[in-house]
Amino acid sequence: MTEPSPAVAAAIEAELRLLDPVVRVSEELLASMLHPDFREIGTSGRIWDRDTIIGVLTAADAPRPGPLTASRMRGERLAPDLVHLTFDTESKGLRSHRSSLWRLTGRGWLLYFHQGTPFIDDPFAEA
Repeated sequence: MTEPSPAVAAAIEAELRLLDPVVRVSEELLASMLHPDFREIGTSGRIWDRDTIIGVLTAADAPRPGPLTASRMRGERLAPDLVHLTFDTESKGLRSHRSSLWRLTGRGWLLYFHQGTPFIDDPFAEA
């Protein structure tokens, strides 16, 4: 397997950082990693904007899903300032396919778009 390009490696590093429970409860850290125009389609189908997702994740009474385990992460540089990542996560037995778009800005790579889709084992799915 070949090493990812520096842009893809930077996006992967940032994505893994976002999965860290310490980052997910910090308004300051989340704000530093999410693009001002960030949007997410969550596993529930709900559409989130940057301010709403930061508020929900950092609220004192927010549910804590526990550690997220990422697997099958791979990336593709689509343009000089755009990287697309795909991967799977698992937390407490719940599994999701994930897709993220990272944009290069003057502040570095920021998460621009994210989507999560729940899945169960499918014997006919692609590996």
